[in-house]
Amino acid sequence: MRKIGLLLLSSLLWTAPAFAQDAVWADDPNMVPIAPENVLVLSLETGTVIIEMFPDIAPGHVERIRTLATQGFYDDVIFHRVIDGFMAQGGDPTGTGQGGSDLPDLQAEFSPIPHRRGTLSMARAREPNSANSQFFIMFADTSPSGQNWSQLDSSYTIWGRVIEGMEHVDAVHMGEPPEDPTEIVRARTIATEFPGTQFYPGPPQSAERIAHAHRLAQEFDALFETDVQIDILSPVLRTQ
Repeated sequence: MRKIGLLLLSSLLWTAPAFAQDAVWADDPNMVPIAPENVLVLSLETGTVIIEMFPDIAPGHVERIRTLATQGFYDDVIFHRVIDGFMAQGGDPTGTGQGGSDLPDLQAEFSPIPHRRGTLSMARAREPNSANSQFFIMFADTSPSGQNWSQLDSSYTIWGRVIEGMEHVDAVHMGEPPEDPTEIVRARTIATEFPGTQFYPGPPQSAERIAHAHRLAQEFDALFETDVQIDILSPVLRTQ
């Protein structure tokens, strides 16, 4: 069986010029709503994480994540490889790092967007076109020694970023594999769970929006059947 992961060879740890911040990372309170099919909600044992997916950058990978999430593929799947200060890797139903879905492997969709804290990228084997279902979430902008992750840029397909709940990713149990691995309780897009709902990434702008966010947070908790509280005072959900 092939091992899916990140090929972090010491010879690759070199520093390249930083890529200019892309518009997808801009913190703009007036940003237009994110399409609900591009908002993925991961309900973890540690809390709820909201992810913006990038179909313009990695359309094939985003479609794969949507498909697998809708199927419930990621439900009850663990983070099997979690390295402090680096990343948390999951998406393998076998929990070994060697598994994937029954769907074909994906063609790489590499981009110059940098890997940094909150980035979601696809794990793969040595073959560039070998990503399937496994992904990883970056913990930090740089390594503990201060080096950036330029060896990953343009080598692994970035398909999204965490826009809320990164503290819950930070709480995922460490290890390769962890002794007590953290599970993804449920993974779905907002389009699947709440048809007709829009997602606003900016801060709340009215008491009405805040109250509505709280109500939808309670509905998410009921759907995910967990006791965690969704952190949704910054991103706001609003029905049309």
